[in-house]
Amino acid sequence: MENLSHMSCPIARSLAVLGDSWSILILRDAHAGLTRFDQFRKSLGIAPTMLTKRLAALTEEGLLERRRYQENPPRDEYLLTLAGQDFLPVLFMIGAWGSKYRGGGNLVRFVDAEMGTEIVPVAVDDVTGAKIGSRPIRVVMPDESE
Repeated sequence: MENLSHMSCPIARSLAVLGDSWSILILRDAHAGLTRFDQFRKSLGIAPTMLTKRLAALTEEGLLERRRYQENPPRDEYLLTLAGQDFLPVLFMIGAWGSKYRGGGNLVRFVDAEMGTEIVPVAVDDVTGAKIGSRPIRVVMPDESE
């Protein structure tokens, strides 16, 4: 998806980095506390070569940081960067959409650890305070003035 990275649309540019399910699931697992290759592999059931590629891409794009935790034999862990941490609300919005439109059966629930209540994400425009999707939008191209 390299060609998307040069588009003026920030959604397209994001998909150039995160447009496959493995990358998003790796970030989900990183937010759940997984940091090591074998942990990701066990959780996801992903082929080692595919995991290696996805971890390298997420590291190169600045969502994960690779850090050596053992010298002999060399072993690295993958930690969320600020960009990776900022992806958590996006994960929750994807999960909420999936629960609503792709749900059924027993699904994982996400609970606030302090309150014990299920997390119900809502996307809100910081300027207007309005729920995104409740007001009309207009797309402004970079060469247009508002």
